[in-house]
Amino acid sequence: MAQAQDGGEVLRTSAAVDQIIPRSARIEKLADGFGFLEGPIWVHSGYLLFSDIPRNVILKWKPDGKVSVFLSKSGFAGKVVRPIPRVIPMDHLTDYLIGSNGLTLDHEGRLIICEHGNRRVERLERDGRRIILADRFEGKRLNSPNDIVVKSDGSIYFTDPPYGLPKMDQDPQKELPFNGVYRIAGEKLELLTRDMSAPNGLAFTPDEKYLYIDDSVKKNILRYEVQPNGTLANARVFLDMSKTGIEGVPDGLKVDTRGNVYCAGPDGIWVISPEGTKLGVIKPPEVPANMNWGDDDAKTLYMTARTGLYSIRLNIPGIRP
Repeated sequence: MAQAQDGGEVLRTSAAVDQIIPRSARIEKLADGFGFLEGPIWVHSGYLLFSDIPRNVILKWKPDGKVSVFLSKSGFAGKVVRPIPRVIPMDHLTDYLIGSNGLTLDHEGRLIICEHGNRRVERLERDGRRIILADRFEGKRLNSPNDIVVKSDGSIYFTDPPYGLPKMDQDPQKELPFNGVYRIAGEKLELLTRDMSAPNGLAFTPDEKYLYIDDSVKKNILRYEVQPNGTLANARVFLDMSKTGIEGVPDGLKVDTRGNVYCAGPDGIWVISPEGTKLGVIKPPEVPANMNWGDDDAKTLYMTARTGLYSIRLNIPGIRP
């Protein structure tokens, strides 16, 4: 059953979703007019950061509605040549997807950035310096780090598909013959798996015993067991989205404090039980790419959807840095 919203709707495929999404919930548009939005992260001092990938900036949204540039050249420090052909067409864009993508915070509140054009993961220091955390594996440049999460022990997990390269897997600049998932522990970069076609969103279960990773090519979500040494093992398909008949692929992935999984996928943000049952879909007016929780109680879900930023209030707080 669909519930009409202000500028969107909620599809309630199971009564259990009412415990998560209030019947009174409304999808609210907060800002629009952007290029292609990704990577929302709430900063505890009271504002939201998110990436505008083609415009190569990280933007800052405050609850008073003001949007400002937080960081320029967020994903590419070189000279931009336009137009650059892209494999993934978007009618309103002419630029290559060079900017930052996924964002998160470390345990000290410092911003961690996945950078497409620079093909690396960086940390933004409090004094403004940008420290490279990972840019090469076994001497070869990474593809284009996409999404990222920090574990409770401080280690950093990130995905590295080819989406920041103009011709993706066929791009002559691509140095690695695979698309991997990595872990940064101290100064060590460790390859965790190279078996996925295009690893994208990722998120830990509340107890961190499992890590969810979605594959945008195979259109499924895998669940890995997290080993005591931080590596991954025993992957199994948690949910298959390939047979929906709806355009779209799994993208951003998050988990709430009760273990429910939220995945930006075909038709909107899928809300999935810990057992892998689809409970409903949050559908803003535009196709969402990612989401994250904000506000003091972590119950507001902020959604980056193509050219617009949206939010909805939920009953259950989310897991966030």
